[in-house]
Amino acid sequence: MAKAEKKVAAKSEPVRVRRHKERDGVVVSDKMTKTIVVAVTRQVKHGAYGKYIRRTKRYLAHDEKEQCDIGDLVRIVETKPLSRHKRWMVQKILTKAVQA
Repeated sequence: MAKAEKKVAAKSEPVRVRRHKERDGVVVSDKMTKTIVVAVTRQVKHGAYGKYIRRTKRYLAHDEKEQCDIGDLVRIVETKPLSRHKRWMVQKILTKAVQA
């Protein structure tokens, strides 16, 4: 019986770590309290014509320290639902916007 237990232990699967989704985008609004709107642009190939088209999606992201400004390039990471529409959190600011 001890041999059977050893065989089961030897066949155990390695633990897989699940990575959270990350997106890079530009802050387009910071008017809400502790919330920013990040526009993420991606390129998609048109099915019939083959031309690459830009598609933009806007994500609501949590900004705990309220340090992001409009025009900043930020990295957001997926998290548990924080409100009705907010499921992303600011991981870091990649580039600050130039203030004129």
